Amino acid sequence: MICCGLIACKKNSVSFTYTPDAPRAGQSVSFTNQSTSGEEWAWTFGDGITSTLKSPTHTYKKPGTYRVVLKVDKRAAWTATQEITVYDTVPSFSCSDSTLIVYDDYTFTALVYNPYSYTVKYEWSFPDEYKEFIGVVDTTMKKSKLTVYFKEAMDSIPVTLRVELNDEKTEVTKYFRIYNVLTNSVLVRTPEGDYRQRIFDARADKPRLDGTAAALLNVEQDTFQIYNGDTFRLSELQILFPELEGFHIAKRKIYYRADGLRVANIDGSYRVLIDSLDCPAMTLDMLDNRIYWANDSGVWYMPFVGSDNNRFVTTPVRLNSLQDAMVLAADTTER
Repeated sequence: MICCGLIACKKNSVSFTYTPDAPRAGQSVSFTNQSTSGEEWAWTFGDGITSTLKSPTHTYKKPGTYRVVLKVDKRAAWTATQEITVYDTVPSFSCSDSTLIVYDDYTFTALVYNPYSYTVKYEWSFPDEYKEFIGVVDTTMKKSKLTVYFKEAMDSIPVTLRVELNDEKTEVTKYFRIYNVLTNSVLVRTPEGDYRQRIFDARADKPRLDGTAAALLNVEQDTFQIYNGDTFRLSELQILFPELEGFHIAKRKIYYRADGLRVANIDGSYRVLIDSLDCPAMTLDMLDNRIYWANDSGVWYMPFVGSDNNRFVTTPVRLNSLQDAMVLAADTTER
């Protein structure tokens, strides 16, 4: 009985190997199932093809990096995953996604068949007229991988890889379409006009003059708000906060303009200074849970404060350098 108990407690191990180590497109790849137990197998090879054989073979038609998954006995916990890179005889490269969206990161990976481990030199490039629309995340353009993001939607942008291997030079150019995406915006009113700046998670595009921003900026105020069914007015809150110039309330916190930008609990406790510079305008983005405010150096933002004592650990980030902002608004209706 003790032996049976020990055997029953043995942990199932799910794993697999494949050969050859550096397969080429059109070459048969053998997958060896090394799982310690199981009766049913579910393979996905990353290119839309599947198998239920214990140790299948598969042929990839195109070079690229594929995610291979083996699931044993239909149990999610009994799963093994590996990435396999498929090469071509001629150097090429792949992209980490088939659909490219503005301001998202994408990695281009060189696919160089090099069984003899020759020294390889890489050089990525874009035409000069496109460079202002590309943000390079990597510090160099001379590695086997390049991570970038695109600042504009484009029908076609060329990406070129030059490879030097064993004194042979190859140049590969591929074309990619960059798609736009619906996103929310921050609106800014300055003496020069009304601006819209779209927000993409951790990035934003440049502020642009936008006539459609006027409607929201005209009604945006920080002197009146209904929160959880209660009405809050500037004059009433000035009894609790005598220096109050404007406010917004979210998640039981009040963010307010008073000799700078400050935050407090809605009952007035734990008043904390966020920015000591004069703050002529502020707004809250309820979609991304951020606060935006203006000072002499531009428009800034940070996540909502989450602690009970309102101490924040995140560093405010400058969104833009627009001067003399008078009104801010968050367009949480995606456009």
